[in-house]
Amino acid sequence: MIVVSNTSPLTNLAAIGQFALLHDLYGTIQIAQEVWEELNAFGHSWPGSREVANASWITQTQVKNQELILALRRDLDRGEAATIALAVELKANLVLLDEQDGRRAAQRMGLRPFGVLGILLEAKKRGHVSVVKPLVEELRQTAGFYLSDAVYQSVLNLAQE
Repeated sequence: MIVVSNTSPLTNLAAIGQFALLHDLYGTIQIAQEVWEELNAFGHSWPGSREVANASWITQTQVKNQELILALRRDLDRGEAATIALAVELKANLVLLDEQDGRRAAQRMGLRPFGVLGILLEAKKRGHVSVVKPLVEELRQTAGFYLSDAVYQSVLNLAQE
């Protein structure tokens, strides 16, 4: 399975102490050089930067199709654009993105986007975590992850909590 990740799933999972779920669920993760640069823009003080630097199972790759990145940059930030371009190049099975615009763009490119909430639900389904609710609450409080009350309730319903 080829999985490409944007910055936010890495930082959000690291912020709540669940970074290892990525390896547990997907094995190897690919990130674009631009994502690496975003993670290291503030040194190792940003959640996820140290974890990514120490994770042998995360590979950073330079995107070849810079024209696609430029086209995607009209609507997306640099990391999202590079993540989607890399996922297209690698024919990824899954692209990890949280931002709505990025997810829509990924779908338009024929990719399957999956966010941090989906990752937590998948982790529960596979028995890597026993409950999702406290993790989602920690995402909101610690990581500053925004989700509407309706989405929050939907996630809890899907988790049967």
